[in-house]
Amino acid sequence: MSDKSDKPLIQHSKETYGDDFNAHLLEQYKLYVQSADNVSARRIASINYVLAINTAIIALYGVLVSTSGHTQLLIGVPTIGTIVSMLWFFIIKSHKDLNTVKFKVIQEIEQHLPSALYEYEWQMLEEGNGKSYEPITKIEAWIPLAFMIFHAILMTLTIGTIQGIIHWVR
Repeated sequence: MSDKSDKPLIQHSKETYGDDFNAHLLEQYKLYVQSADNVSARRIASINYVLAINTAIIALYGVLVSTSGHTQLLIGVPTIGTIVSMLWFFIIKSHKDLNTVKFKVIQEIEQHLPSALYEYEWQMLEEGNGKSYEPITKIEAWIPLAFMIFHAILMTLTIGTIQGIIHWVR
């Protein structure tokens, strides 16, 4: 993904746009900041949804283990859990990438406003590379990875159990 578009962000000057330039720019800025907040809200909703799915998958595994005769189904449950966890990881990455671009646009708009609050905040946070701040998406990405590891352990245990049953039957 390139950092710049072929088209400039501000397409008109105050002179060519007219007297409402500043008011309209500020209103567009407010709407765009709100759209960045909406991406964060959608990310939280997505994470809650995928967490609920993962929890249901683990509960299903527990039910299948506690009932006899479903060993063939057991291998599918952690497989589905692993796939869901991988999708969860990519959802987090997608939201991170979208917000990264949105905040670059916000910072560019701020160059035409009296203060550049987001840019200043990002500088204070050492652009996410300092010791005082760890971007939430870096932390958040560990959760689906932990679920993938958990599902891999379940899969390994299940395969071992199935092989043990096959060996015992022979």
